[in-house]
Amino acid sequence: MNNSIENVSLKGEKVLLRVDFNVPLNAEFQITDDSRMRAAIPTIQKILRDGGSVIIMSHLGRPKEGPEDKFSLKHIVNHLSDLLQTPVDFANDSIGDQAVEKASALQAGQVLLLENLRFYKEETKGDRAFTEKLAKLGTFYMNDAFGTAHRAHASTAIIAEFFPGKKAFGYVMAQEVENAIKVMANPDRPFTAIVGGAKVSDKILIVENLLNIANNIIIGGGMAYTFFKALGGTIGNSLCEDERLDTCLEILQKAKEKGVNIYLPLDSTIADKFAPDASTNNSASNEIPSGWMGLDIGQQAASDFKEVVLKSKTILWNGPMGVFEMEAFENGTKTIAEAVAEATNKGAFSLIGGGDSAAAVYKFGVENQVSYVSTGGGALLEYFEGKELPGIAAINA
Repeated sequence: MNNSIENVSLKGEKVLLRVDFNVPLNAEFQITDDSRMRAAIPTIQKILRDGGSVIIMSHLGRPKEGPEDKFSLKHIVNHLSDLLQTPVDFANDSIGDQAVEKASALQAGQVLLLENLRFYKEETKGDRAFTEKLAKLGTFYMNDAFGTAHRAHASTAIIAEFFPGKKAFGYVMAQEVENAIKVMANPDRPFTAIVGGAKVSDKILIVENLLNIANNIIIGGGMAYTFFKALGGTIGNSLCEDERLDTCLEILQKAKEKGVNIYLPLDSTIADKFAPDASTNNSASNEIPSGWMGLDIGQQAASDFKEVVLKSKTILWNGPMGVFEMEAFENGTKTIAEAVAEATNKGAFSLIGGGDSAAAVYKFGVENQVSYVSTGGGALLEYFEGKELPGIAAINA
């Protein structure tokens, strides 16, 4: 990848680095999960090693009306200093006098963190005047915030226009893009996509796009029951989107025409209520009795899906097989997690697509046994839907 941090020298540059430090904070403003911060450390360290300085830009939360203390990035300064093992200076604004003064005084090897970009509405609107002020703080632009790559915001896309020939992806962005391309553009076959989650409507664009690329599509989670109802089955009180029944039939028809295998869970673990202490049973997924709901794929389905996964050379997993947060309904997701790890061990390439799937591989302890766990969330979904991401297009332009 030509526009990667690997291929540029940053000596003497003041690098305006867009990261995704949108980390969860508790009531005492302590960071409860710093994985997004840790992911950006290699990029920052490479810039400093090259002899550059770093001006870090990020958002935090969703402030409504200007600055709010609970969304201030000052809460993460000490932890960032610890991770980098170097002092981090903080500007109490992102384009104001203090930001300008501190940025202009920055020396090689130093790090400055700007205040939350979203304290300005102009950031999300992609306002050019605001962007120009940001751009003047640095001499080189780098984007390492894949999680916001699908947004055409000031700091994620518009700003790149001000740095012709002096812009690049950081390590996180470069890896995310590289791995996503590996799956979507040139997968080793058979390529199996595992799609789960609650709603067909959330995943419909991905499934439609995957029909052009995948050999096998495994469908689990709550969305499976809309398919079963569309096929004339009874699904009790299971999740269902009645307005998507025709869509499900269209997907199955298109898959048939294209020679893509669609696997639905033949059986389900059913419950009499949505609760950890519910009474449970096993049922054919298209014969769920009234008053019961499917909350996980069943033993037979887990075994069938595992068999498909183990024969695969490329695996994309996005979405759980059931309510894996509750122990009674974790077996399906756990089986998939372990099967993906086993297939990877045998030489398959596996990409775990953010969100609940990432949470599942961590919960079941296989995060180091898969090829890549994306931090992308919404950005990755839009990429797999076949959309162009503004944050990627801006660097490649």
